[in-house]
Amino acid sequence: MKAMSPRSVARIGPFALMRTLAWLRLCAIAGQSVAVLVCAWWMQLRIPLLPLLLGIGLLAVFSVFAAWRLRQPWPVREWETIGHIAADTLVLGYLLYFTGGASNPFITLLLVPIALCAAALSVRAILAVAALTGAAYLMLLRWHVALPVPMHDEMHGGFTLHVAGMGVNFVISAVLLGFFINRLANELRLQQMEVQRVRERALRDEGILAIATQAAGAAHELNTPLSTMRTLLPELRRDHADDAMLAEDLSLLEGQVDRCRTILREMVAFGKAQLSQEPERLSVAAFVRGCSERFQLLRPEAELAVELDQQTSLIILRTPPGLRHALLNLLNNAADASALRGSQAVALRVSSDSQWLQLGVIDHGPGFDADNGPALLGQSRKQGGLGIGLALAEATAERLDGELVVRSSAAGAEVRLRLPLAVIAAA
Repeated sequence: MKAMSPRSVARIGPFALMRTLAWLRLCAIAGQSVAVLVCAWWMQLRIPLLPLLLGIGLLAVFSVFAAWRLRQPWPVREWETIGHIAADTLVLGYLLYFTGGASNPFITLLLVPIALCAAALSVRAILAVAALTGAAYLMLLRWHVALPVPMHDEMHGGFTLHVAGMGVNFVISAVLLGFFINRLANELRLQQMEVQRVRERALRDEGILAIATQAAGAAHELNTPLSTMRTLLPELRRDHADDAMLAEDLSLLEGQVDRCRTILREMVAFGKAQLSQEPERLSVAAFVRGCSERFQLLRPEAELAVELDQQTSLIILRTPPGLRHALLNLLNNAADASALRGSQAVALRVSSDSQWLQLGVIDHGPGFDADNGPALLGQSRKQGGLGIGLALAEATAERLDGELVVRSSAAGAEVRLRLPLAVIAAA
């Protein structure tokens, strides 16, 4: 996967800005309504009340359309965001036209769209919005309806009203810019965290792919010497039939060679199943039974205890090929961890609720390193492993929209594989 450059993640995107504009538009409707009514009824200013309320009503209708648009599945384009800003600027310019034009203290609200665009859109879009708001400002300098001056302020030429309006405008601008730019900054931080997580996942998947490639090459190369050993061992046992101890050892070696050949055949079958992407359909009981039998063949010394309730056992799964190997990896890791404390006990606890299937593997080992924490999967205190069992299980969980939960205590550790039934259960 190609890593994203820092410049590509420096912008938040049109959707986040459009969602911020939707909230800002609601605040504007409420603030403009209050301002118009206060000026008309409390301050007794002779302003054109009906045209102003009509403009606020048009903005309310447009806000309903914008809310509907945000719920649609198709992506938000940059030009569409600029169109929404143009509509807001047009309504604001319309209201300012009837309330003094550029002499209105609230004329500086035209700078708010430019500040928001600077955090979310490209330079071309910022220039377009700046040109739009600049044109609105120049037009309001030339064409506007003069704002009437209250009788008690006529001797000051309306300066007192202008100063009061500037104070209110300063408070509104500070609140709007501080709150909504902070929202955009949070969106940016979340986006950067997601990019970092995707990058780490890509690095992990590259490592898993490299291991899989090496495993495929090793399987191909090991097939020939194993076939040779399988041919020679019976002959050696016949030649030394009088030596009982040697014959017993040769018989054991022959069984181990057959076991290696079986593992190689299963690796090939697993690879073909992965390529076909055809899941098996079987019950949870059959799946758990198959994994338990396979684990007992691999680790005959382990004492596996399975807990499975009746309701969960009847669930029919569309089992992907990697799920069985993920569970076997967890069981094998648990057996190794328990062996560190002289125990052979391993528990598999299977449960479900209305949304999740949970496969919990419990061991009696030393647990995970408290310094690293359970988030560093594969960094347990188990010695001698390759350190990829938990990483493979986590990759399988993420591919199935699930999660891997690790808990450690003095009595051992539990690794729980949680999978959504909506993904793995048959309809």
